[in-house]
Amino acid sequence: MEPTPQPGQEKRVLRSSASLIVAVALVLVLLAWLPAYRWFFLISLAIGVTVAGILHFWNKHKPVKEENIENKRPLGLG
Repeated sequence: MEPTPQPGQEKRVLRSSASLIVAVALVLVLLAWLPAYRWFFLISLAIGVTVAGILHFWNKHKPVKEENIENKRPLGLG
């Protein structure tokens, strides 16, 4: 059963979409305008993709089991 959306919830979705568009536009402008930013962006992107790939394959081949988790409720909630 789907929860009914709150009256202000549509506005938040629009705001987050607009923020994403602004962030992508800013990155594209900086890539076109500043040559040094291109190298920084490419190196950062390569490092991020490499780390994401390593974490993906690590978790795929060695998933965390429930018995390996010591403190299931660290904040004591619930």
